[in-house]
This record gives sequence, structure tokens and C-alpha cells, in this order.
Amino acid sequence: MEDPQFEELQERAAEAVTGDELVSVYAGLVREDGQHEYYFGNDVEDEELRETATVQLGMMLRVLADRSDSTVEEITELAAERAEQMQLR
Repeated sequence: MEDPQFEELQERAAEAVTGDELVSVYAGLVREDGQHEYYFGNDVEDEELRETATVQLGMMLRVLADRSDSTVEEITELAAERAEQMQLR
């Protein structure tokens, strides 16, 4: 199923990550076959990384909770369980 709004979002996101004012970027991709990959990079000082990562994580949790009609706490618990199971690649 092709969703024109999703296609537009992909295009907007691709343009946004090529911006020259970014200091940190995370993109998590989940493919139709269940495969997943992520890209994370930053141009911040080490002492700023925790705060930057926290902002990104908070944004993602808020959006996922809203879109899935779940609470932030429910999404956080499930995400923490999945993170424990994942292997970095």
C-alpha cells in the first residue's frame, strides 16, 4: 500500500537531514520485511551528548505515544525491553 502522505514525509525528512545547521541526527528505519537499521551521528561536545540524545528520545517517544494511542510510559517500557534485546550493528 502506497501512502502519498508517507512518501511526502520521506522526501521532507531526506531534505531535512542534509541541512547544514544540524548538530545531531537520528534516523531509525523499519522495513516491510521487519529488518531495521539506524543512523546516529552528532557534532556536539561529549558533555552535550546526553542532553542531545535525551531531546531526540523524548521527541520520538512523544510522537510514537500520540500516534499509537499509548502513554509515554507504555512506549518507554516497551522500548526499553526491545533495546535490551537489540544488538548494535
